[in-house]
Amino acid sequence: MTQSPPTAMAAELRETPAALARFFDREDAALRRLGAALRGRAPGFAATCARGSSEHAALSFKYLLEIVAGLPVASIGPSVASIYRAKLRLGGALLVSVSQSGQSPDIVALQAAGRAAGAIAIAVVNDADSPLARGADAVLPLHAGAERSVAATKTCLVSAAVLAALVAELADDAPLRRAVRALPEALDQALAADWGAAEAMLAGAASAYVVGRGPALPVALEAALKLKETAVLHAEAFSGAEVMHGPLQLVAAGFPVIAFRPGDAAHASMGDSIARLRGAGGRVLVCEAGPADAARLAFRPTAHPLLDPLAMLLSFYGLAEAVARARGHDPDHPAHLRKVTQTL
Repeated sequence: MTQSPPTAMAAELRETPAALARFFDREDAALRRLGAALRGRAPGFAATCARGSSEHAALSFKYLLEIVAGLPVASIGPSVASIYRAKLRLGGALLVSVSQSGQSPDIVALQAAGRAAGAIAIAVVNDADSPLARGADAVLPLHAGAERSVAATKTCLVSAAVLAALVAELADDAPLRRAVRALPEALDQALAADWGAAEAMLAGAASAYVVGRGPALPVALEAALKLKETAVLHAEAFSGAEVMHGPLQLVAAGFPVIAFRPGDAAHASMGDSIARLRGAGGRVLVCEAGPADAARLAFRPTAHPLLDPLAMLLSFYGLAEAVARARGHDPDHPAHLRKVTQTL
């Protein structure tokens, strides 16, 4: 039987651990200086600007910064600046823009508006010579290398990890600092996870839920997006709390659910949500620590529970690529999508 040729998505997600290690090799000193400078500025709040997978990386940053540093974070819609021309009051705020290309006009416009309003603008971007990078006060270049697949994997994960490292520096949190620098090894282990049970569940599905809570919610959102764009599978993401409201009504016998359950403060509450989803008839596969079995997807914890969702996401990327091929789709070339989406 002829095997399908390897996809760029599969190759690129496997490059993620090395890409993150490369960032720390090249940017560690600059990252530490930036963190010290931000501590000295003591911003009263932070805001983020991003779209798509980059928005999920930014949402991960929001949870970590609020949990670790107690600093509130708001996501600002880029159209507020690019279309509505709103005058933002961001004096003294930290504004973090995340984009793999750094080219989208609306992201660039919001960063410019934020700087004009007095924000400290940081660009997290894969192209250090992009308009977004050139217009920032400081740049954290990902050094992730080219990403040919339309489905962003390594750039999203490296962005999230770099932002976690920024949180550690801004908060001067030594355990998080050590753990994020150990992530490349943890991501290597995540690549070896066998999620064949989830592939079998999703290959023929018409719809699915992905759930998580706290820092696992951005991972659930990213996972649902990847199922849509690569496998053409209708998937929706919810927090472990919100799924108990209206969305639970759609769960019937055999309804597929992927649950991300790291060992953080939300572990017990996620267990309650999983039990209710199963009680409604859902077939729930849980990514959590412990040996893989019929209901648990293989996962080995990282050095910090708040970083566990990032390792879970890399395992999921491998699953999404496999599900896409099983459903007869090319994850590298979705029919209606382009690699760089330039929105106004």
